Amino acid sequence: MSLLLDNQFKELPPDKSIDTKLFLEAVSHIPSFFDCLGSKVFSVIKSDINGNIIKIKAVYLKDPAKYTTLQDILVAEREDHAAEWPKVGATLALMWLKRGLYFIQILLQSLADGERDENNPNLIRVNITKAYEQALKKYHGWIVQKIFTAALHAAPYRSNFLKALSKGEEVEEEDCLANVRQFLVNYTSTVNAIYEMYTNLNAELDYTV
Repeated sequence: MSLLLDNQFKELPPDKSIDTKLFLEAVSHIPSFFDCLGSKVFSVIKSDINGNIIKIKAVYLKDPAKYTTLQDILVAEREDHAAEWPKVGATLALMWLKRGLYFIQILLQSLADGERDENNPNLIRVNITKAYEQALKKYHGWIVQKIFTAALHAAPYRSNFLKALSKGEEVEEEDCLANVRQFLVNYTSTVNAIYEMYTNLNAELDYTV
């Protein structure tokens, strides 16, 4: 079975509200995605994503009834922290988490769309580079960008990556990509809804690390 389809994101309701408990359950499996990329260089992103998930979960568990949706958390923290917000608490953690999720979204969508380096068709460097440049690069200073450049060159072969997504099983490439496309439906809707929420609440920050 597909690593992605084993942990599908739920379909959002019409109002695009994101149930915090269901979101945390689904996103808790995302760090293992980076194991599929092979190189330990990607452990930097994996650790960052995992850390942000832990921070959001810690806030949620303080009062699950109060924090039913992710928007409930952001609105409450805006009221509680005033001038410090949004660079505080779960709001800040989710801001960075969504960027990591967006990185995965672009990478998988690029693969699903068949984008590849014609000179090196069995590499996914072109897909990872696109994902990094669109989702993360502008938030990174020179030193962090250097780390990620090293990570891009450590990207696995396309065939090995797709096999890892299929949990080591020998699966036809098109079947694996079909699973990726299926996973992306609810995943993309969720990531887009988080970005939209940050825009609507004026919670987005663009400082670099």
